[in-house]
Amino acid sequence: MSAHWDEEFDLVVVGSGGGGMTAALAAHDSGLSVIVVEKGSMYGGSTGISGGGIWIPNNPTLRAKGHDDSRESVRRYLELITEGRVPSARLEAYVDNGPAAMELLGRSKWMRFFWVKGYADYHPELEGGRPLGRTIEALPFDTRNLREDERFQRPNSMKGPLGLWITAKDYHDLAMVKRTWRGRWASVVAAWRVSSNVIRRRHMATGGRALVARLRMAMKDAGIPLWLKTPMTGLVTDASGAVAGITAERDGTPVRIRGRYGVLLATGGFDHNQQMREKYLPEGGRADFGMGARENTGDGILAGERVGAALDLMDDAWWMPAVQHPAGATIPLVSERSIPPSVIVSAEGRRFTNESAPYVNFVHDQLEGGHVPAWFVMDAKARSRYPFAQILPGAPIPKAFYDKGLAFRADTIAELAAKISVPAGALTETIERFNGFARTGKDGDFGRGDSAYDRYYGDPTLKNPTMDLIDRAPFYAFRIEAGDLGTKGGLVCDEHSRVLRADGSAIEGLYATGNVSASVMGNEYAGAGATIGPSIVFGYIAARHAAAVRSGAGVA
Repeated sequence: MSAHWDEEFDLVVVGSGGGGMTAALAAHDSGLSVIVVEKGSMYGGSTGISGGGIWIPNNPTLRAKGHDDSRESVRRYLELITEGRVPSARLEAYVDNGPAAMELLGRSKWMRFFWVKGYADYHPELEGGRPLGRTIEALPFDTRNLREDERFQRPNSMKGPLGLWITAKDYHDLAMVKRTWRGRWASVVAAWRVSSNVIRRRHMATGGRALVARLRMAMKDAGIPLWLKTPMTGLVTDASGAVAGITAERDGTPVRIRGRYGVLLATGGFDHNQQMREKYLPEGGRADFGMGARENTGDGILAGERVGAALDLMDDAWWMPAVQHPAGATIPLVSERSIPPSVIVSAEGRRFTNESAPYVNFVHDQLEGGHVPAWFVMDAKARSRYPFAQILPGAPIPKAFYDKGLAFRADTIAELAAKISVPAGALTETIERFNGFARTGKDGDFGRGDSAYDRYYGDPTLKNPTMDLIDRAPFYAFRIEAGDLGTKGGLVCDEHSRVLRADGSAIEGLYATGNVSASVMGNEYAGAGATIGPSIVFGYIAARHAAAVRSGAGVA
């Protein structure tokens, strides 16, 4: 290691998503000098293009609503869903530090949140699960407040035509615009927002974009520097193997940045590194239908590996069933899988799991059975009543979907089966069996609609909100891919966010959070925001540990 440094800080944060920004704020609050360096030309990472949900139990927003959990219930829920894949100390660190992390953020006037009441935990039937959910979301935000930084903020898909802005809760209501009075009222509110934006000239953001904008405002108030277009090229270690800083490029010029008390990697997963996908992910999940930031190419994981870091969970991802848009984008299917008159079938024309289950679980079953692609089959009622893959209820399916073999239409089930090359008899039998379950309201094969999570996006006017007769022509089929919101595996970390070697020893000076690290959720998903929540919490933990190291109170 050369003694020469171009810049020196107490903590260097690599990556500007929710975890990186929170870590920077926590470091500043602890009296550390800190910088955030970002590979892309825009800040926000995958957080900025996400729905922006945050799953952190017992946070101030939930407590203010009287939604106060015991530590034991949260701990038990996480223990059940992770099934021993995650060390107890790391689970406990998440549970115990989450409220403090959100309290820290809440000290900024910009950081304001609301509870997405009713958006159930993903396994509410388990001990410690909550049918009303624990997910919070940033309040909508006028990004004009960012001033010169507004043009550098990563866009997302939560903004509608004519400046229409909707939260996750708004979308839940709007999806039922053809079915419920609440949905119709939501459409009135949406129309008012469009008119209001025209008059007030606001630039309203919601979801992940609102969260990132608020974090950026808090960083600006704190005077924390953010360097864009500054990709990290490597970690710098000293003679003992401790990480002392990073090498990077800024405006095409190599720079060396010292982190006196640590470097935090918050660089995302390997979503868009095809070589790593081929090496680590299971067959069926290797094609890049990733929806994370395009800059997520495994840089932090590879850099950590080069200095001796251990890896875990590399064969898993935050899976999301998806439809490919004819223009090439990947469209996630979150609410759509609860459309009542529909089923998802394999190439054999059979259902293979509960279509309305949490998306990670759905794709796990899809991959395990080799059902890639699968087929989403629905009838004319479904198309007239509910949105699907960004196509409004009743709107015609764009011709490009048909031209590219992504969607098919037929007047009979047998004809549809022929078009998607599945056995007509099997598909007919599958739909007849499903219709029998729909008449009783009870799915005898996979329990669709039994969980509060299944029902959240369903149609409340029906006996089982997720089931209805598939009986009205024409019939439609969409090709379903195994997409992902990001990869789940990465650097092994301890309860202090320190990166570990294979022998369990910590690499001094190196921390990680978010998808660059092996997930605290193991192979599961606690609830909406169980990606961003841990990223925030372990970014906070890393900054606090670095501050303790500076004060001489660091944990050995």
